[in-house]
Amino acid sequence: MRRWWWVRHGPTGVRNMVGWTDLPADLSDRDRIARLAAALPGGATVASSTLQRSIQTAAATHGQAPDLALRLPDLREMHFGDWENRSFADVARDAPDLSRRFWEMPGDTAPPGGESWNLFRDRVAAGISALDARTDKAEDLVVHAHFGTILAALQIATGMPPAAVFSFRIDNLSVTRIDALGPGQWRVARVNDCP
Repeated sequence: MRRWWWVRHGPTGVRNMVGWTDLPADLSDRDRIARLAAALPGGATVASSTLQRSIQTAAATHGQAPDLALRLPDLREMHFGDWENRSFADVARDAPDLSRRFWEMPGDTAPPGGESWNLFRDRVAAGISALDARTDKAEDLVVHAHFGTILAALQIATGMPPAAVFSFRIDNLSVTRIDALGPGQWRVARVNDCP
């Protein structure tokens, strides 16, 4: 059995739709970082997305950034296209019907120039497969990633519809653990555990 420990990056201080915008994480709460580090398995293989907020969180938590080969672009946050770095209220005002469909009926609806949920989830699934193939089948794999990426991993593990998986809360610096029991077999052990 392989345990996937999904860690959401530290806060950015921005409340907009931040997907591929490469913002740094605020990791100034050293006590919280220490609690997070203590809650994760020692000796685990560490990976992340290619965005600096995930790499920085991994480095702060484990004392060093993940190897370059274990920083995967497929594990980045959803690409919001023209909505990138805009407030939810501005997007809802400018594109009320499209934004409503995007959030209430996720699936094939995409922001202009961005990804639909289904394309995003498929990208994350490819990243999970690539990471699984690149690592030595270590029992514990800690992946520093993003809100949407972790939701996609939960959907892959549970088969829940997108609208249902959106009900999960994934806080910054939280841990979600999903155990791989065999090919296509998963068990969700914890969601949004905030040490």
